[in-house]
Amino acid sequence: MNTYSIEAALFGLLEPYIHYFSNNTRKFIAAIGEHFLLSGISLLIASVLGILLGVLCAYNKTVNRVATGVFSMARIVPSLAILFLCLPLMGTGVKPSVTALGFLALPPILINTAVAFTSIPAATLEAARAMGMNSLQIFLRIKAPLALPLFMAGFKTAAVEVIASATLAAYIGGGGLGVIIFTGLGLMRTELLLIGGASVALVSLLVDFLLAVLEKRVHVTLFGDAVRRRS
Repeated sequence: MNTYSIEAALFGLLEPYIHYFSNNTRKFIAAIGEHFLLSGISLLIASVLGILLGVLCAYNKTVNRVATGVFSMARIVPSLAILFLCLPLMGTGVKPSVTALGFLALPPILINTAVAFTSIPAATLEAARAMGMNSLQIFLRIKAPLALPLFMAGFKTAAVEVIASATLAAYIGGGGLGVIIFTGLGLMRTELLLIGGASVALVSLLVDFLLAVLEKRVHVTLFGDAVRRRS
């Protein structure tokens, strides 16, 4: 096989992808934007609820047992099932998609936040009280900084799960990169399946990497030399 034949074969393989991006660049960028918007709103709502419930769990053992038990079981519910449960109540579109994705993101954030606040050593809190700190100062200066790394770990897990699951939101009219994938399924076009699937995978890996870097910086900022020596 000569060089011309190899180039022709490569062009034949790449031609559908070149054609797609040359004609659908704006649609592709819009799909990425929708995907980030869906994921971002869902994570924001889940973070607010997860932090509030997680802090409440730290102060009330009954709430802690009930909330962590319920949401630990909720983690085994498939994301597509959650989306379908939202359909009769909210119809199709962005609202049920955000609700379902927020519910999916809530368990790891809530559980990690609850564990973070309940695992702070009592001796540390006693030392803070002995220094004359009031409850608000202890929360802001001691509890919140010590709980932040574990919260970040839960948030990173939730972010990757939501970005991957947001693909299914297209099934109920939520938009995002899933539209490309479902279009490819409907038209039996392999290039659309690969473009959509690879895009979701790359976005998930990118977000996971960026959050891992942020998580490490949080550790270094809070715990300084101890983290550097360990790494």
